[in-house]
Amino acid sequence: MNQDYIQPNPWSILEEGFNPNHIKSSESIFSLGNAVMGQRASFEEKYSGNTFQGSYIAGIYYPDKTRVGWWKNGYPKYFAKVLNAPSWIGINVIINNEELDLNACVNVKNFKRELNMKEGILYRSFSATLHNGIEIAVKSTRFLSLAFDELGAIKFEVTPINQDATISFITYLDSGIKNQDSNWDDQFWDTKKVSIENNQAHIEANTLKTFFFVNTFMENKTFLNGKEFQIPPETNSTQTYAGLSYTNKTSKGETFSVQKLGGYTTSLNHDSEKLISAAKNTLKTANALGFEKLKKTQLKAWEEIWRHSDITIEGDIKAQQGIRFSIFQLNQTYLGKDSRLNIGPKGFTGEKYGGSTYWDTEAYCIPFYMATKNKFVARNLLEYRYRQLDKAIENATKLGFTNGAALFPMVTMNGEECHNEWEITFEEIHRNGAIAFAIFNYVRYTNDYSYIPEKGLEVLIAIARFWQQRTNFSDAKNKYVILGVTGPNEYENNVNNNWYTNYIAKWCINYAIEQINHIKQYYEKDFVRIMHKAKLSEAEIKKWKLVADNLYFPYDENKKVFLQQEGFLDKELIPVKDLNKSQRPINQKWSWDRILRSAYIKQADVLQGFYFFEDHFTTEELQRHFDFYEPFTVHESSLSPCVHAIQAAKLGRMEQAYQFYLRTSRLDLNDYNHEVEEGCHITSMAGTWMSIVEGFGGMRIKENMLHFSPKIPEQWISYSFKINFRGQVIQVYVTKECCSFELHGNTPLEIVVHEKTVTLLPKEKITV
Repeated sequence: MNQDYIQPNPWSILEEGFNPNHIKSSESIFSLGNAVMGQRASFEEKYSGNTFQGSYIAGIYYPDKTRVGWWKNGYPKYFAKVLNAPSWIGINVIINNEELDLNACVNVKNFKRELNMKEGILYRSFSATLHNGIEIAVKSTRFLSLAFDELGAIKFEVTPINQDATISFITYLDSGIKNQDSNWDDQFWDTKKVSIENNQAHIEANTLKTFFFVNTFMENKTFLNGKEFQIPPETNSTQTYAGLSYTNKTSKGETFSVQKLGGYTTSLNHDSEKLISAAKNTLKTANALGFEKLKKTQLKAWEEIWRHSDITIEGDIKAQQGIRFSIFQLNQTYLGKDSRLNIGPKGFTGEKYGGSTYWDTEAYCIPFYMATKNKFVARNLLEYRYRQLDKAIENATKLGFTNGAALFPMVTMNGEECHNEWEITFEEIHRNGAIAFAIFNYVRYTNDYSYIPEKGLEVLIAIARFWQQRTNFSDAKNKYVILGVTGPNEYENNVNNNWYTNYIAKWCINYAIEQINHIKQYYEKDFVRIMHKAKLSEAEIKKWKLVADNLYFPYDENKKVFLQQEGFLDKELIPVKDLNKSQRPINQKWSWDRILRSAYIKQADVLQGFYFFEDHFTTEELQRHFDFYEPFTVHESSLSPCVHAIQAAKLGRMEQAYQFYLRTSRLDLNDYNHEVEEGCHITSMAGTWMSIVEGFGGMRIKENMLHFSPKIPEQWISYSFKINFRGQVIQVYVTKECCSFELHGNTPLEIVVHEKTVTLLPKEKITV
């Protein structure tokens, strides 16, 4: 059964009523981030129940030694993990010598938690009765500043309701933190120094092995009924803890509060010897503004983000809430300011997948960032991979490839492969294709070709070399084949001639050759430089071409479909609708052996190829393959519903497309996969955006022009979205009767709507 406690609301994620069974799920769903740091929505005060406290800093990681029973040559020595960082949010509360703990209170009433997505602020309020008979009302307000991205702010207010009370706030920093997903229960942090000065505290620590230096800091102010008044704090510190205690005798009905500023300065952005002084400067700036002005800067920053990226849906609050939650979390996770950073599948909401970079970025996230930001944000994501090209070549060399062939990692922080499941590390090589496709997709959308001669061609050459070497010639088939792979469907391992893998390999080789020829003709200096650096010859290019022209693609003449892999029709072909619901999800109910022998598909595989290369196939071919493969798809990957939503919409199957959209947009809010307590599915949220813009909106780039073929679900009255296309913003508005387009730019733009060319003029609305 899926959860349903999140209240529908167009702009907020709302939880009403205290339920200990929801705590870990809510910690994920209500998470905060500002693209530089993030944290799960753990309570500030002590909570003795089942909880998962997590704070994370982008780019700070630890190489956790791989734990396997059988070592294999080329196996990654570690799994890189974003670290659970020293915590700065803690505010323990003592009321007449009894500690506030919602897990231990006599009674908790009026509990409400709100993640206001319009503002980027987390609110929480409740009233509670303690065992000592005192009833209190509590409010907390928390945000991570977008304007000052090393800083977060908390306001925590307590009001005694039924009698006077002595209230103490103990605000603290804690570096005695471990990751829940540690392979060996290692201590990842080495705390060097704890210091307290007046109302300010700092903990200086560094990561072991990787030696990132981090200063965790806080500063506090106390207030009574909204007016600041100074209370000299009592101090307490250990080797990994810094605490400041503020006590006040508070009359019934009065509000005692503490405002806490905290955050991190790191050696990624500062001299490691100057982290405290950098923190002091940040705190000085923040204190000069004060909490309320900091809050206003937060509202303005989010207002600007929403101005470019909001999608409105009229007539369906749950659908509206789902898309805004996706857009909100994507912006909390990555804003494109730093090309050293990337997008982990869980963002800052949990530790699963290590917070590392996967192929999700290139396959799903880049379209969102291209269309809602300027082109430099997406270009930074491409440059992230370019800077790791040497490591990708090193990864391939470890597996026996030569001559500068590159295999980009399935999972990485610094370019080294660090995934610790062999069938993915060695076999899920299709990720190489997504890296190349992202370059093509970026140029196609932005019309910024400069990236390819400057950097991209080197990547394309190294990838083409890999694909040519990864094939071998089959005398029996008189074709080149690719053996022993795992395609996008991870419920099939070690298969031969996965159609998607073979198809993207052929495409990568042909695309690399096409770009070599283009640069040879138009960018002579770059051509000479790149050919010299890559030591690429015409003879080698001919070898690539021979492979691309003669790759084998399994196909069934009777069903007229490409086969997911050679043995797919040997399986027992029982559709998902005939599978007993008690057996779902199969990844939690079945043995791995049974899954691998089944016909069940985790996510789009052949259909992933039809999504990337839609123009290569007719609509009839798409329909035939969709009708064959979707009935076997269990959609147990978060990346699955969005591709199917886009394709169902193209086929005019709007009810099916709508159901897939709900599945992707409310995956975490409704916890469809029963795992949200581990963190939210951030990268698949880009697929939610794609489901509307590419699915319902039908947006495509064809022949260097923007195309739309808008459709609308029956459940909606209207929807609207904006895209930034080559420096001009187009707003699209769709109802059941018509669709309109408005150009926010300076130059007329021709677009194609339902196969007819339309000219948009600046600041004029055209209705079709």
